[in-house]
Amino acid sequence: MDIITLTSDWNDDDYYVASIKGKLLTHCPEIRIIDISHQVTPFNSAHAAFLVRNSYPSFPEGTIHIIAVNAEPEKGGQLLAAQMAGQYFLCADNGILGLLGGPEPGLVIRITEKPENGSSSFISMAILAEVACKLAGGTPLKELGTATTTYDRRVPLRPTIEDLAITGRVIHIDSYRNAITNISREFFDRVGKGKPFRIFVQSKHYVLDKINIRYNESPPGDLLAIFNAVGLLEIAIRNGNAAGLLKLTKDSTVRVEFKEG
Repeated sequence: MDIITLTSDWNDDDYYVASIKGKLLTHCPEIRIIDISHQVTPFNSAHAAFLVRNSYPSFPEGTIHIIAVNAEPEKGGQLLAAQMAGQYFLCADNGILGLLGGPEPGLVIRITEKPENGSSSFISMAILAEVACKLAGGTPLKELGTATTTYDRRVPLRPTIEDLAITGRVIHIDSYRNAITNISREFFDRVGKGKPFRIFVQSKHYVLDKINIRYNESPPGDLLAIFNAVGLLEIAIRNGNAAGLLKLTKDSTVRVEFKEG
């Protein structure tokens, strides 16, 4: 059974989600639909890419991902379908494809599919759902458009290195109000090389010199740092609201300073 995932900024209480699911089930009733999220910050391509980037590796080969955020292309813009890591990604050319990171796509096409009625303001349902069903039905990707290498290749925001320090940023606030940064475990280990460190959160008022293996190593209410399930440095308060109490938002600064010896 083919899987089609949906990621959007529509919110669950609008009719858009039900409409596109109905369209998919009408045209390819054998597929299974999985919601990644419909709570993306409106028009925020980076937020959508973060959610998909950290979700798609868990899906089986051949999964089709519809990313319906900023899905109406700018005038003269294009819709894209890409094959990457054995899966398919359908989105507008708005930076999302590059922000997914990972390996270089094996093939990217400019979708040439047209809406059934000739025009539509609901591009995701009129075009992306149609393309997804054709892929699920076995149509080769190359037959659904024209191959292209010209698209927005924006890359995820990376931390910066300065002497023995890493300056990163909060890129996501999760359901528990933990602040997830763009500092990966691999980057931290490569720069720090096992040296003692201090983590400064927002300012020098909040300082950590230990990284937990598990959240429950810290007592309830204590501030902690941990590398989460996707390998990114996370700032949390055990059983609390780190983002709210520390006034952390996306783009808040988290700095790691390493000591010699």
